[in-house]
Amino acid sequence: MVWQTIKRWYHMLGSPRYFYRFSSALLPWLTPIALLVFTVGIVWGLAFAPSDYQQGNSYRIIFIHVPASSGALLGYVAMGVAGLVAVVWRMKMAEVMMKAIAPFGAVLAAISLATGALWGKPTWGTYWQWDARMTSMLILLFMYVGVIALQNVIRDPRQAARAAGLLAMVGVINVVIVKYSVEWVQTLHQGSTLKLLGESTINPAMKYPLLISMLGTWLLYAVNVMVRARTEVVWRERRSKWVRKLMKDGGQ
Repeated sequence: MVWQTIKRWYHMLGSPRYFYRFSSALLPWLTPIALLVFTVGIVWGLAFAPSDYQQGNSYRIIFIHVPASSGALLGYVAMGVAGLVAVVWRMKMAEVMMKAIAPFGAVLAAISLATGALWGKPTWGTYWQWDARMTSMLILLFMYVGVIALQNVIRDPRQAARAAGLLAMVGVINVVIVKYSVEWVQTLHQGSTLKLLGESTINPAMKYPLLISMLGTWLLYAVNVMVRARTEVVWRERRSKWVRKLMKDGGQ
C-alpha cells in the first residue's frame, strides 16, 4: 500500500503539468510558513539565545552558518538523486529539479564559507585554513558552480541534464566527506554538537532556535526550488496546449 502510494506520487510529480498545478496550490501556504519559521529561528538565535561561556556572542553566527551548511549539503544530495533519475530514467521533471536546485544551493555553500571565515577569525585567529572541512565545503561550492555551468553552456537541455547529472552524482561523494571530515581527520573545525538522532551536546537554549533556523532555511530552499522549477517547466513546455491556455488565463 505504501509503495503503491509512493509510486503514484512519483509518476504524478514526474508530470510537468501536474507539478505546476501541485506547486500552485502549495506555494501560497508554504511561502509564508517558511518566512515565519526562518524569522523566528534567526531572531530567537541572534537576539534571545544565551551567550556562550567561551566564545561570548561571536558564536551566534552559527544560527546562519549551520543552517546554510546543512541546506547546501541536503540540496546537493537532492540534486544528486535528481541527476540519477535524469540520467537513468530520462525523466523531464528530474532535469528541471536539478536545474532549480543548483543556484540556491550554491548561494548557501557560499554563505557557509563566508560565515565560517568570519567565525574562524575570533575563534581560531585566522579566516581560512586548508583543513578537511573547509576545503571539502569549497569543493562543494565548485561542484554546484560546475553543474550550473554545464546546464548553461550545453545548448541541448537533454544533453546538458545528462552531463550535469553525472557531475551531481559524483559530487555526492564529497557531501559524505564534508559531513564526516571532522571525524576522519583532525581539523580546526569543531566536531558536531547538534545531532538530529542521538544526544546533542549543545545547550538546549541554543539547540531549539538553531533547529528552527535550519528548518526555516530548508523550507525557503523548497520555496525557491518550486518557483524556479515552475519557470523552467513553463519555458520547456511553452509549445504545449496547457501552457498556452495557462498564458491566456493569465498564469493561473
